[in-house]
Amino acid sequence: MTPVLPRGYGLVVAALAGTSLLLFAVVEAAGVPLLTDPLPTLRAAGALAAVLGVALLVADVAVPVPASLVMLAHGALFGLLPGAALSLLGGVGATAVGFAVGRRGRGLVDRVTTPAQRRRADRLLTRWGALAIVVTRPVPVLAETVAVLAGTSPLRWPAALLAATVGTAAPAVLYAAAGAAAVEAVDGVLVFGLVMALAAVLALAGHLRSRGARSPHA
Repeated sequence: MTPVLPRGYGLVVAALAGTSLLLFAVVEAAGVPLLTDPLPTLRAAGALAAVLGVALLVADVAVPVPASLVMLAHGALFGLLPGAALSLLGGVGATAVGFAVGRRGRGLVDRVTTPAQRRRADRLLTRWGALAIVVTRPVPVLAETVAVLAGTSPLRWPAALLAATVGTAAPAVLYAAAGAAAVEAVDGVLVFGLVMALAAVLALAGHLRSRGARSPHA
């Protein structure tokens, strides 16, 4: 059986995801160059491009940053290994900020959930939160939502940061490789598809592992 958070937590998830989608629509309508095609700005930033790129990935917690395009730009501007390292740093940093926001927002969650719901959610997030961070780290909107939600639980910082590192590593390398190879836009879409497929495989592996652990014959 797939773990499901208590009903009261649906309000928290809906609010977080809805806010992210609303901000995305606003940015798209405004046509902010840095948030629609960051490569030209990063290229013009020179030595500061590394700092700006990492900052953009971290800011993805609150601002609808096209993280995949930033990671591609890292590869194009800095090469495979440095580009992947920068993307890894930014991705883990985004999770850390989201997790910290969840820690600070625990009081707000307490207002919209019951003690019984919180106890159940804490048990689920303690057990599944790290895997959820790993699986959703490459997924827009869900990555930030899960990081914040995990922060409201007893999940410990080291586990959250390790999960963020694992979940960000492969996408960071794939996007950096594509950027370093100066791929065309269609290939960038292909890389995004591969990253999403990887996330799906990780989710399936986690589900099968949980079923095996519950099996009396395991």
